[in-house]
Amino acid sequence: MINQNKISEKGKIVAFIDIGTNSLRLFIVRINFNLSYSVLTEQKESVRLGEGAFHTEVLTPVAIDRTITVCKRFIGLAKNFGVDEFIAVATAATREAHNKHEFLSRIHEETGLFVHVISGKEEARLIYLGIISGISLENNTALCLDIGGGSTEIAIGTKEKYLYLTSLKIGSIRLTNEFFSPLDKSPVEIQKYEEIRNYVKIAMIRALQDMDEYSVSMLIGSSGTLLNLAEIAQKVFPNEKGIRTGFFSLSVLKRIITLLCSKTLDERKKIPGINPERADIIIPGAIIVECVMDHFNISDIRVTNRSLKDGMLIDYLSKFDNYPLFGEVSVRERSVLQLARSCHINENHARTVTRLALELFDQSAVSGLHKFGEWERNLLHYASYLHDVGSFIAFSNHQNHSYYIIRNVELLGFDELEITIIATITRYHRKKIPGKKVSIPDIDEELWNTIKVLIMFLRLAESLDRSHAAHVHHIHIVRDLKAGIIIELISHEDCSLEIMGVKNEKKNFKRIFQISLGHRYVTLASD
Repeated sequence: MINQNKISEKGKIVAFIDIGTNSLRLFIVRINFNLSYSVLTEQKESVRLGEGAFHTEVLTPVAIDRTITVCKRFIGLAKNFGVDEFIAVATAATREAHNKHEFLSRIHEETGLFVHVISGKEEARLIYLGIISGISLENNTALCLDIGGGSTEIAIGTKEKYLYLTSLKIGSIRLTNEFFSPLDKSPVEIQKYEEIRNYVKIAMIRALQDMDEYSVSMLIGSSGTLLNLAEIAQKVFPNEKGIRTGFFSLSVLKRIITLLCSKTLDERKKIPGINPERADIIIPGAIIVECVMDHFNISDIRVTNRSLKDGMLIDYLSKFDNYPLFGEVSVRERSVLQLARSCHINENHARTVTRLALELFDQSAVSGLHKFGEWERNLLHYASYLHDVGSFIAFSNHQNHSYYIIRNVELLGFDELEITIIATITRYHRKKIPGKKVSIPDIDEELWNTIKVLIMFLRLAESLDRSHAAHVHHIHIVRDLKAGIIIELISHEDCSLEIMGVKNEKKNFKRIFQISLGHRYVTLASD
């Protein structure tokens, strides 16, 4: 493990470079002392390093020159950001080339960059890390599929660990080179489509047999090919069943393939949603996806922009002593912690407020104040931890800043509705609480009433740590036939500020629960 002290209090800026078969990617990140991070820039350029290389197993001088030119440009950009460390990997086209040492030597001589050529299985592992760091698998066993220019990486895993890794020598550029000449711009006849499909199925047969022992319940795709297919699905078939943001169905994929094959190359470039730079290589890539979905009888695929570069970052962070490993925390917990630390919140106060808010939630359920379940409890948990992130902008009206930040950052593992609810809870954790339903998309009257209850618990929890000193060790809620609801504050410290805070919330409490709120102070014996 890396000693955390190697990152100074000012942080460290790291550049991750992925030299792929089709594209070259740059990912620059500032890593803070507490191991939160912020993305400074992402860049991608098509270099077609593997163009023509899979027949000869030699990288062409033209492709090498293109790649090194972009490398120089990216390194210059990275230096403008003050990068402290470069981490670069190369994948299929480089690892299979007989002249890879010449290529790598030229990169080092002309740019100073050391490039690590990674194996196909290591590429699959990093892609898996990148994908599951941003998608909540819950109890699913997921197949992660990444279609590159020269190879296709597959990882099967759960939220805790990967179970299977493989790399197949089929990719969008490799298959295009195999089945099409550079001058071939005509539509793809059914016979050619079937040839490619049969070739892919034969190339995958051993791996698919090995994967059959795993009960795959979820398919997640990354890479430019899959992102572009999802974009085409949204633009061309927006009203089809199975089309929603980040997903497309097998039936729609088959219609997309039929559409792509029916067009000349020039016509293909004009299809809504398509990246014109991929028009010549997208059909083989789509066929790979189709074969995987057919084999596993999976009706739809989820698409993500998280990939190798994200896995490189997670792998880098995992080498530090204090970085939580997968299986120890969920994607949601990790993303909430990342946002909180990026905004430099008072973590002791956040933990105390979260603990008290959940005690209020649980005790209130026992007392019959609500009948909510785990979903609502989790949303209160995350909102409580993040309620002060807006102080990063300014303390004044920081509840509004918290709302804005949560709504606009990439809070991984949550859907849009959940993010809206979390942001709304934080928005009203101080100052005035709205009496009537506010105008928020996708939130109806019933859900708004639920949110108001969660807001009330957070407001009380914030009041119970008003001094930011964790004086209240526990709370206990009891029903009193005359006085209504009594909150017992259990502590051996002076809780004058906290009691004042509870008193300030009595009117809001009665408005929401239609019952009076009182308090009782229980002193613990000092140790």
